[in-house]
Amino acid sequence: MLLAAAVQRRYPGARLGIGGLTNQGFYYDFDFQGVLEQPPAAEELASVEEEMRAILAENQPIGWRKIPHAEALRLFESRGENWKLEELRGHAEAEDVALYEQGAFADIGMEGMVPSVGGAAAGLAFKLLNIAGAYWRGDSNNAVLQRIYGVAFGSQEELDAYLAWQEEAQKRDHRKLGKQLELFMFADEAPGMPFYLPKGTVLRNELERLSRECLAKFGYDEVRTPFIMNRAMWEQSGHWEHYRDNMYFSELDGQHFAVKPMNCPGHMLMFKNRKHSYRELPIRYAEFGQVHRYEFSGALNGLFRVRTFCQDDAHIFARPEQVEEEIMRTIELIQTIYDLFGFSYSLELSTRPDDSMGSDEQWELAEAALRNVLHAAGIPYSLNPGDGAFYGPKIDFHIKDALGRSHQCGTVQLDFQMPEKFGLSYVDERNEKQTPIVIHRAVYGSIDRFLGILIEHYAGAFPLWLAPVQAIIVPVAEAHEAYASELRERLAAAGIRVEVDDRKEKLGYRIREAQLRKIPYAAVVGDKELASGGLQARAFGDGVQRPYEAGEFVAMLEEQLRTRA
Repeated sequence: MLLAAAVQRRYPGARLGIGGLTNQGFYYDFDFQGVLEQPPAAEELASVEEEMRAILAENQPIGWRKIPHAEALRLFESRGENWKLEELRGHAEAEDVALYEQGAFADIGMEGMVPSVGGAAAGLAFKLLNIAGAYWRGDSNNAVLQRIYGVAFGSQEELDAYLAWQEEAQKRDHRKLGKQLELFMFADEAPGMPFYLPKGTVLRNELERLSRECLAKFGYDEVRTPFIMNRAMWEQSGHWEHYRDNMYFSELDGQHFAVKPMNCPGHMLMFKNRKHSYRELPIRYAEFGQVHRYEFSGALNGLFRVRTFCQDDAHIFARPEQVEEEIMRTIELIQTIYDLFGFSYSLELSTRPDDSMGSDEQWELAEAALRNVLHAAGIPYSLNPGDGAFYGPKIDFHIKDALGRSHQCGTVQLDFQMPEKFGLSYVDERNEKQTPIVIHRAVYGSIDRFLGILIEHYAGAFPLWLAPVQAIIVPVAEAHEAYASELRERLAAAGIRVEVDDRKEKLGYRIREAQLRKIPYAAVVGDKELASGGLQARAFGDGVQRPYEAGEFVAMLEEQLRTRA
C-alpha cells in the first residue's frame, strides 16, 4: 500500500493494479498509459522510494472500513481505477468490501491493518529493485501493466545483507557467466532452445559420464527412444488428457504426432516388446532423452526454463515385493551424485493430486511404500499434499546451492497406472501374468537446468574434473614455447584438457586472462623451468604460485581427476 500511494503521488493519474508478496519481497502493478509516454525506468525508482519515506514521515493515520460492493464500484469508478473495477467484479456482490484509506489514497484492503504507517514501520528498511512488464492476472491474453518489485526488512543491517547477497547472485547469474565463459548461447531462430558451444558441451558430457558410471554401478541399461510418436500412444499414456497444452504437434502421412515431453511412454513400449519372466525383474531402463515442452515466452529463463532439455530419465519395472528396495537404491544413487557436488538437500513427499488416475487403493499402497522407505532410511522429509504426478506419488529432492537457494531436481515417482494402460505384464512363478509396478526416477532432472545451477553454485569456477579447460600453460617468451608444447602433450596424454597461451601479449595479461576464464590451473614456464624440467603453477583463487616437477604436477592432476576432488 505504501508503494502504491507513493507511485500515485509521484505520477498523478497512474492507475492501480494489484499487489502481492513474493518469496523475497513484494510487488505492485501499475498502469501508466496516458500518464507517461514510456513506463518509468529502473533509475526513477529512487524518487518513488523518497515518496515512500515522505509518507512514512507524515505518519498519517490509516483507516479501514467495510463498504457495500456497489459503493466500492462507484468509488473506484469516480477515480478512474478501471483495474480496481475488474478486481471488484471478481468479488461476490453480496459481500462487503474492505477499504484501505490514508489521506487521499484509497485501495481495496483487509481487516487488521496497522493504525498508522509511521508507527508500524519504525526502523523499516526497504529498497525498490526493478520494474518489468507483467500481464494482468498473469494471463498472456490480457494487457501488460508495469510491476515494481521491492524488498523490506526490519533493520538496515538486514537490508544491507540482502543487497550484498543479491549482488553476489547477479555476479553468479548463469546467463551472464555462460556468455563470458563461452558455454552456451540462444538464438531468435530457436527461442527458448539452448545451443551448447564447445566448452559447454564438455560440461554436459562430464555430467553424463558421471551419471553413466553410476548407472553401471546400480545395474541400469541405457536406451534411446524416438523424438516423436503418434497421438494414439499419448492418449494411451494419459499425457494427451493431462499434458497436451505443453506439447508440440505435427502431422505426417495423415497421422497426428507429438514431440515427446517425457521419455516414459517409449520405455513402456520397450518393456512390452517381448515377454518377461519374474526372474528378470527388476529391469532398469535409463535414457538421456531430449524432450520438448511448450513454455510461454515470458517464462523462459536461461537454462532454468527452456523449451527443450535433456532429461536423465529412468524407469524401473519391478515386482511388488521389490519396490521398496528399489526406491531405497534410487535414493542412494541420487545421494551419491549430490554429495559429490557438496549439495545439501531436503526431501519432500508429494501425494495424490485432484486430476489423478487410478483407484484409492492403488494410491494408498503407493504413498505407503514411499513413506515406508523414508522412515526405514531415517530421512527427514516434509509433506506436499496434492502435488504428486497424475499417475502416482513422488519424492522430490530440493538441493541448496552456495547462496542457500533451493532447487527441485531429483525425483522418485511410483506408478501403478501406466503399466496397466500399456498392458505390461510378466510371468510369475506360478506361470500367471502379473502387472509390474514402475518407478520413474531422475537425478539431475533436466541436465540443462542442473548445469545452470552448477554454474551459479561454483560461480563458473568448476572443480578440475568438470572444468572445460583444466590447465593452461603460459610460456614467458618465444624461447619457451617448444617446452610448453611438450608439457601440453604430456598433460593431454594423461587425459587432461590443456591449452597453451603463446600469444604475443605480456605475461601478466595472459595470466589475468586465465583467471578471468576461471581455469583451475595456470602454469608458467621460463628459463628456470626449462632448465629444471618443471613449472610454476597457480590454482584458481590462490594468490601463490608454487613450483612443481612436471611429473609431480601431472600426477597431482590425475589424482584429482580420479577422485573428482
